[in-house]
Amino acid sequence: MLDVNQPGLVLGIVGTGTMGRGIAQIAAQSGITVRLFDSRPQAAEEARANVGAMLESLAAKGRMSVDEARAATLRLQPVQSEAELAGCHVVVEAIVEDVKAKQSLFARLEGIVGPDCLLATNTSSLSVTAIAAGCERPGRVGGFHFFNPVPLMKVVEVIDGARTEAWVSPALVALAKRMGHRPVRAADTPGFIVNHAGRGFGTEALRILQEGIASFDEVDRILREAAGFRMGPFELLDLTGLDVSHPVMESVYEQFYQEPRFRPSYLLRQRLAAGLLGRKVGHGFYSHEGGKQQPVSTPAVPHGERRPVWVSADETGWRDALRNIVTAAGWTWDEGQRPSAESLCLVAPLGRDATTTALALGVDPERTVAVDLLFGPERRRTAMTTPVTRPAFLDSALTLLAADGTAVSRIHDSAGFVAQRVLATIVNIACDIAQQRIASPEDIDAAVTLGLGYPKGPLAWGDALGPGRVLKTLEALHIATGDPRYRASPWLSRRARLGVSLLTSEG
Repeated sequence: MLDVNQPGLVLGIVGTGTMGRGIAQIAAQSGITVRLFDSRPQAAEEARANVGAMLESLAAKGRMSVDEARAATLRLQPVQSEAELAGCHVVVEAIVEDVKAKQSLFARLEGIVGPDCLLATNTSSLSVTAIAAGCERPGRVGGFHFFNPVPLMKVVEVIDGARTEAWVSPALVALAKRMGHRPVRAADTPGFIVNHAGRGFGTEALRILQEGIASFDEVDRILREAAGFRMGPFELLDLTGLDVSHPVMESVYEQFYQEPRFRPSYLLRQRLAAGLLGRKVGHGFYSHEGGKQQPVSTPAVPHGERRPVWVSADETGWRDALRNIVTAAGWTWDEGQRPSAESLCLVAPLGRDATTTALALGVDPERTVAVDLLFGPERRRTAMTTPVTRPAFLDSALTLLAADGTAVSRIHDSAGFVAQRVLATIVNIACDIAQQRIASPEDIDAAVTLGLGYPKGPLAWGDALGPGRVLKTLEALHIATGDPRYRASPWLSRRARLGVSLLTSEG
């Protein structure tokens, strides 16, 4: 087995763009000699200068000593030809995302490097198996997928191709650790872990927008201020750019042979055709001026009439939280088994819409407003109406829910509100990644938190919400829509019924 912790390790990097430079920086900082090659003349020299400047900046900020920065810079060795990569112990390619170009490069390198040299691809979307297929020894090829910016994104996916030999991934895992990154192991599948697990956030938000449930900015507010995401899905699409995001959505969908969970939205195709790419062009879902997203005004809370409030004894366990909101606001309780003719009817469904809940309880849908308390009453609250909820009763509900200063969003009727739908989808996809043995439960959660910046790993998040609640939400969505995108993963279904953690592995 290759010893990547040996003092004299030499790492070759082919392709000195943003990713190649990032990999070179963390390698040089960890004491590894790095040979830089790029097919464009002077590109390797430019990369050395750029990384050297980054290291100087870190020293100036006190994050490393001046001597350490100088020593790391000296480990960066631009070379003028592929032939000068002879003697490297590992070569990482970070060239264009084209399978034929990568196959051709590795085929040439096989004639240059030694028989024990490990060849690694930094591909984000291509099959490691397909890249290795052009090699005489495909067994020494593995995936080594970093995220941009490499020095800050402390995770790297280590991918086994179909013919990758047993020594390759352990060597890459050890190399990642030496460079200060958290390695996560993945099977060679579309999107690996991070780009696979990340499908639920954007695609379900787009589905909600497509169904007319809420505006894009309201969806973002709910998922930021209730669920705790750093950015809303539409903010993220604007930041990434639709010319990048939409092709990835389509690619993953097609590579999984039209798996309904990953179905893209026609809305993005339209916006892409219109040139509404996001921040890079100044216009996306939001307007951007000088690279800054411009705020969208929020509707003012109405001054609705005070009226008696009847709260259902729902199975979610949120009845007491609703009662506390009513009590704190000083509104009158309707204590009857059935609501009086003038009472506002508050319900707190899980997975179901307001209409279904009102009819199931036998209460007047014209006076019914559903409230989502999935993340607790202290977070942004979501009020959902039936198609016939009278405006006066909606105004009363919004006034009540905002009485203590908590922000409130209003949406149209939808099974699962907004946050319930998106979180259930995220957890379900992660469960299916575990079910397919693409990665271990621990690596799935580590990859998502480090690679996507989610507040929790999706499996741990499912545990926090309650696997039974997530399952119930998906089952209700599946019944309401008939859409197979909401079918529950067996991993989730079994663990929810057994009452065990979603992180429970199988022997």
